[in-house]
This record gives sequence, C-alpha cells and structure tokens, in this order.
Amino acid sequence: MIDSEGFRLNVGIVICNKQGQLLWAKRVGFAAWQFPQGGIQAGETPIKAMYRELREEVGLLPSHVRVLGQSTEWLKYYLPHKFIRKEQVPPCIGQKQKWFLLQLESDESNIQLNHNPKPEFDHWCWVSYWYPVNEVVDFKQDVYRKALKALHVYLPTPL
Repeated sequence: MIDSEGFRLNVGIVICNKQGQLLWAKRVGFAAWQFPQGGIQAGETPIKAMYRELREEVGLLPSHVRVLGQSTEWLKYYLPHKFIRKEQVPPCIGQKQKWFLLQLESDESNIQLNHNPKPEFDHWCWVSYWYPVNEVVDFKQDVYRKALKALHVYLPTPL
C-alpha cells in the first residue's frame, strides 16, 4: 500500500538472540545485507504484516519468537531517484515503516531462508547490535539508526 505522500507502508524486523546479537541477512543476488522487511497489505495491521513477513523471509513462526517492542512512530526513508518507478501509480518515493524487535526463543535451526519459493535472502549471520547502521546500503542508514535507537530500550540485557 502506498500512502498519500508516496510512501509504501512497511514493517522492519530486528531479531535478536539471547546474547543481544542481531540477525543480519544477505539479499539473494546482491552483496547487500539488511534486516527482514516487507510491505503491509490492504486490511493488514503492522503486527500481522510482521508475522507474515517473518514466515516468508526467514521461516519463523510466532511460536519461535517473542515480541520485545516496536517503534512508536513510523520511520521513513526516501528511495534514490534511480529506484523510483515513475510508471507506477501512485509512484513510490520511499518506505514508511513500523519496526519490531523480536527475540528468538527457539533453536536457530528454525531460521529457514528457503521457506518461500522466491527467497529474499541466501545467507544470514549474527552481528553486534549497532553493526548494521554502517553496513546497510547508504540510503537506509539513517532509518536503521533511528530504528535501533528506538528499539534498544526493549533489549532484555543492556548493551
């Protein structure tokens, strides 16, 4: 769904383990790494979208995780001009996201990147909490910084 300003409604998913490390995933066919994320469909709440995307992108079920918190505000980023599809009506100029912090409660063998017939990711690893801010593609760095800052208060063990 695209809102009236041209932002695609989206959820971002940060999954931590019990040591406070974050799941970091590599996009299929690219050297780009990111957190799982995905669009909110018509009639879908952010939490329902988060659980759907969690299953589609990393194969995890609600029983595999515990929701620790979510961003209180919608966080936005703009797409670089070359990524804007001008023929799309309305055109999408960026993402407007609700971010969720989840803790993995099950064995990490439940993380399955090939659950979906068209996988988003082909590799994953655990990284330190602030690592993604400087490693994600540059146009997402500010929103990652804001999301991690908003979510770090929900971590069970302080950084």
